[in-house]
Amino acid sequence: MQSITIRRPDDWHLHLRDGAMLEGVIGDTSRDFARAIVMPNLVPPVVTVADAEAYRGRIMAAVPKGDKFQPLMTLYLTEDTNADDIEAGKTSGLITAVKLYPAGATTNSHGGVRDIEKAMPVLERMARIGLPLCVHGEVTTPGVDIFDREAVFIETVLDPLRKRLPELKVTMEHVTTKDGIDYIKSAKGNLAGSITTHHLIINRNAILVGGIRPHYYCLPVAKRENHRLALRAAATSGDPRFFLGTDSAPHIDPLKECACGCAGIYTSINTMSCLAHVFEQENALDKLEAFASLNGPAWYGLPLNEERITLVKRDNPLNFPSKVETGAGLVTVFDPMFPLYWDIAR
Repeated sequence: MQSITIRRPDDWHLHLRDGAMLEGVIGDTSRDFARAIVMPNLVPPVVTVADAEAYRGRIMAAVPKGDKFQPLMTLYLTEDTNADDIEAGKTSGLITAVKLYPAGATTNSHGGVRDIEKAMPVLERMARIGLPLCVHGEVTTPGVDIFDREAVFIETVLDPLRKRLPELKVTMEHVTTKDGIDYIKSAKGNLAGSITTHHLIINRNAILVGGIRPHYYCLPVAKRENHRLALRAAATSGDPRFFLGTDSAPHIDPLKECACGCAGIYTSINTMSCLAHVFEQENALDKLEAFASLNGPAWYGLPLNEERITLVKRDNPLNFPSKVETGAGLVTVFDPMFPLYWDIAR
């Protein structure tokens, strides 16, 4: 197959940052994707509907002229979140989901939830009004190995929460383990998972073999090869419970290449080329549209995109930039470590 036409894709987990960084990276998403669920972990975080409305305005002001793009806004769950404010956000159509960050789990998550009991009144309201909860599925307990934090989160936090509130709709974002895939598959309902571009391509060797390579470091951290293969099998299966959430997360190079580098991989610019390569490898190009364009809207109760894109396999490798220039500084682009031939026809 040398070309494939699919509905225009969406990104169900995206970091756009703010200010000069937002202005520098938004075009890489708005060029290829119709919609994206935008993460709220700014400094300060997006915790109220008013915060989200203001942030949406800044995003729309930064979208390049001519691009058709809709940011789907989320709120950052804290132990002091106001349930009435969240319900008002859903009623107005501004808020698509609420994000649970265990405190300290990832970038700018220090204001997240430490005691899930304190967030229960909000979670109960969300279950009642049908507002989805997106979770960063890792515990932060110091004694738990970083490679086990997703599995322990499922056992100690997520499964008890879902048994307590079975009507709550939960998205396990950026699933990285076979444990997560199997847990989603075993659920009887109200549970789905997003999978990133980079977790389909790298395992933990990419970070550590031949020296520490900070531009492959993300959270949740890439795991063993058997977990990567489980992710690929789920993503390319057509199973409606799995869909694309890139977790594309730009950081300027000095914040990655230092003694305590930030977690995050920037994939917005080449995600569709990477995905076409992966799905072709798995003999599943016919399932790419489901993963990138169909399953996410169905899960979030949104209409499918009417616009189509065509991916064409070129004879020569594409030349993506190794770095993106932003007003905040240089951002390194994800290198999948193989040449990319699938291109979006413009």
